[in-house]
Amino acid sequence: MTTVIITIAFLICLALCGWTVAELKANHCIYEHNEEEKAAEEKAAELIQKNGYHELNIKDVIATISTKGFKA
Repeated sequence: MTTVIITIAFLICLALCGWTVAELKANHCIYEHNEEEKAAEEKAAELIQKNGYHELNIKDVIATISTKGFKA
């Protein structure tokens, strides 16, 4: 019985340590967009503003992607 309790306590401590590392990483490692990403985002916003936005349904997605693969 004590083995089960020790195992559960160990797993809880391990989870708390992992959570702490994730929180510290999220607070201290801040991602900043570079100029290329900012330009792509502005271009996408302009296209949405110009053409309007419509969400593709599954039929539109299947029609626009290649599902046949590559010929070897």
